[in-house]
Amino acid sequence: MPERFRLISAVHVFLIRGGTIFMLRRANTGWGDGLFSVPAGHLDGNEQVIDAAVREVREETGAHLAPEDVRVVGVMHRKSNTERIDFFLAAERWQGGPHNAEPSRCSETGWFSLIDLPSDTVPYVRRGAENFRAGRWFDSYGWQGEP
Repeated sequence: MPERFRLISAVHVFLIRGGTIFMLRRANTGWGDGLFSVPAGHLDGNEQVIDAAVREVREETGAHLAPEDVRVVGVMHRKSNTERIDFFLAAERWQGGPHNAEPSRCSETGWFSLIDLPSDTVPYVRRGAENFRAGRWFDSYGWQGEP
């Protein structure tokens, strides 16, 4: 019997403060370096989506999220060089100020207007933020040639 198709899964976390979102500029990762994104990463396996979001935020920003303060706000079926499922989550409460906890993988952090993200934001993350603002819970991306 052939092996079943598998999707890579990732979480992307919107830390929201007022009308702003915390973002990090990627560096030395080999993918998307120089672009702004949000705290994010792959699910490690045997890990719930919210637990992965809590872990990634702690690893990348030093902030501590309580699972009950994190909510899933969107899902994206994305095609790039592979097919993926991206979970977008949001939190408005955490302990500790978010900062650059991975200086070898991030060159800059900042709070940006949720309605006016930096022009050099990872394109599908920008779309995820647009979906969040519009209340769209599901989207497909990359199937029509989007970058």
